[in-house]
Amino acid sequence: MAEAGLRVCRSEELLERGLGVQWELRYCGMEERAFALRIDGRVVAYLNRCAHVPTELDWQPNEFLDSERKYILCAVHGAVYSPATGACVMGRCGRAGLIPVAVAEVDGEVHWYPSAHIQPLPEAPSSAPELAPAP
Repeated sequence: MAEAGLRVCRSEELLERGLGVQWELRYCGMEERAFALRIDGRVVAYLNRCAHVPTELDWQPNEFLDSERKYILCAVHGAVYSPATGACVMGRCGRAGLIPVAVAEVDGEVHWYPSAHIQPLPEAPSSAPELAPAP
């Protein structure tokens, strides 16, 4: 990952099998959300998008894991995914898995890394008023 990462959160914000942290990005030109979780001591991240039907997974804000904190669970159709790999474990997701987002912990922060299909959102235009040209 030679390219500079983009900050997601402080490492301490991701507790083991706790709430996720979300951010917005572009996937194949479409605005999407991604989320990061801490699983078995390492940070993993995926698009917040079920492989069965492209709906967001969390059943409450930032709640991606089932009640036993063992699997990622789609709130709409109950598809079940391995949090460590994003692979479909059970349900209507078939052989499709979650789309991973490259992440790493750097100096106490979680960073994500763009790829060919996953890019940052374009920067919002400046809200500063334009100055009129000098006469």
